[in-house]
Amino acid sequence: MSLDLARFPDPPTILVIHPKENRAKCSLEPLRGREDFWFWSYSPHGPRVPDGYVQLSVAGPPLTAADAQCGVLLIDGTWRYAARMHRHFEYVPARSLQGVRTAYPRVSKLFKDPAEGLASIEALFAAYRILERPTAGLLDGYPWRSRFLELNEWTADERGEETLKAGIVD
Repeated sequence: MSLDLARFPDPPTILVIHPKENRAKCSLEPLRGREDFWFWSYSPHGPRVPDGYVQLSVAGPPLTAADAQCGVLLIDGTWRYAARMHRHFEYVPARSLQGVRTAYPRVSKLFKDPAEGLASIEALFAAYRILERPTAGLLDGYPWRSRFLELNEWTADERGEETLKAGIVD
């Protein structure tokens, strides 16, 4: 599969969704149809991620502005499936998100979520901030948007993009 990346200002974000993920509960669902987000249904035999991408993970060195030219791979599935899914993308360098707090209310009775675990849309939003990519519209439809921004001391500016409050340093 050949992926034409030249027509994008930033490499498109690849969102790999587990087939058993409930689309009604998926925080990334409002992004479907946007040209800059490629939704792939997870399969161990699925397409290979192009060179020049990093994957968001709870492990690995922190994502920084030095990764700004990289594409983003985000794996979305319950924690139960996500670990298996990540193994199929070990060739994509992992990057973690440091110091970001989740607003997502956890209710799993079967698995303990990692303390640094974020809702997928929260992870994507934080990554875009770090990479200095436009964030406008990313949190539209996210029920815990206001709380997430508040917990992380972010606010919306006049363009609708979330930015850091004055006086807070990354």
